Amino acid sequence: MSSGLHRLTVEHVRGDEFVVRLRAHELHTDQPDTDRGPSPIELFVVSLATCVAHYSGTYLRRHELSDAGHVVHAEYEMATDRPARVAEIRVTVQVKTSLTPQQKAALQAVANHCTVHNTLRQPPAVEIRVDSGDEGDPAERAPAGRGNAGRQ
Repeated sequence: MSSGLHRLTVEHVRGDEFVVRLRAHELHTDQPDTDRGPSPIELFVVSLATCVAHYSGTYLRRHELSDAGHVVHAEYEMATDRPARVAEIRVTVQVKTSLTPQQKAALQAVANHCTVHNTLRQPPAVEIRVDSGDEGDPAERAPAGRGNAGRQ
């Protein structure tokens, strides 16, 4: 992925369903009660798991190790207190090929340093603004701050 500004748009469809548009892709999200797509929290965990899969797969191919049967499993638990958040994520990289202890340690290190995991360790600044469409120049509006709707 190139550096610089990247954009996506999330538009309401109905109820808790939204469509995400980025580049030439469309992805629907929803809440588990209506289940027309994965929830935002599921996509968050998917983001980490697929990043780990990419990095671990790249390691296998770069070292001419078989990536047949390469699978990444992820599970997560929600916090029981407030604010609503993911409390724990466990990711397992499964490979069918035999690895030496050195290769296994190297694969572990690569998986631990995927871009999404790095971002979780050093979180980005997040600014959330509300634009009601009835105000003046957007540059003059104060940011709304960090918010938490409490849903997935």
